[in-house]
Amino acid sequence: MDGLSPLSKVTEGDLDVEAVQAALSDRVIGRRILHFDLVGSTMDEARRSAEKGEREGTVFIAEEQTDGRGRFHRSWVSPRGENLSLSVLLRPAAAHLPSMNMAATLAVSGSITEASGLPSAIKWPNDVRVRGRKVSGILVETVMEAGRVDHAVVGIGVNVNFDPSSFPEIASTATSLRVETGRQVDRGRLLRTLLERFDSLYGRVRAGHSLVEEWAAGMDTLGRRVQVAWRGQVVEGVAESVDEQGNLMVRRADGSVFTAVAGEVTLQV
Repeated sequence: MDGLSPLSKVTEGDLDVEAVQAALSDRVIGRRILHFDLVGSTMDEARRSAEKGEREGTVFIAEEQTDGRGRFHRSWVSPRGENLSLSVLLRPAAAHLPSMNMAATLAVSGSITEASGLPSAIKWPNDVRVRGRKVSGILVETVMEAGRVDHAVVGIGVNVNFDPSSFPEIASTATSLRVETGRQVDRGRLLRTLLERFDSLYGRVRAGHSLVEEWAAGMDTLGRRVQVAWRGQVVEGVAESVDEQGNLMVRRADGSVFTAVAGEVTLQV
């Protein structure tokens, strides 16, 4: 499948992926974009293509998903043609895996701020928020073979032009760029900016640079009291720092430090 897009039908308002791809022709991420009208999940499309040898940096983006998902197998609400729902196929070295989430969240946060003019913040480990409400989520799925990384798929969902208040399950926690700015946001321009930033950050990771310092600086989690649900337990304390692997260091009331590798975080005010 060498064409730009498997899109079966084009509707007014659909993304102009040809323009985005042309602008990214000299990049790793975004030099090939597969654009779908309707799929189950871009994560699944990327995984299937990876197994067939699809090259690194290919982007899978859909106008609508029937089975979009976030962390912990939660469904991802995204009406057709209003948001960005994409997955990026990468083939990083094993040592670079912890940085994939950092690169993605930093790329999303930076592109959101550029597009909206509003400050955005990262909630550990992989949400991006504007004014305390979730505007984006990142999901990383990795396949290992014989101790090495075969591929990693980075899924990104950004709430761009839809109104979360129409969906009771997310109305109290989510927002969108249109809600926050009061205007429509150009999805194509946002996509290009996001992929450019992601490509640059991924290039730095592959060159051996750490993203931990700027990732931590972009968080609204550090210095706050948190509850971390992890492996059936709930740990309470102050989110003190993150380590080089991106793990959250939580200082408990007794002075001990708990290292959260992954988990659900609730901020306490």
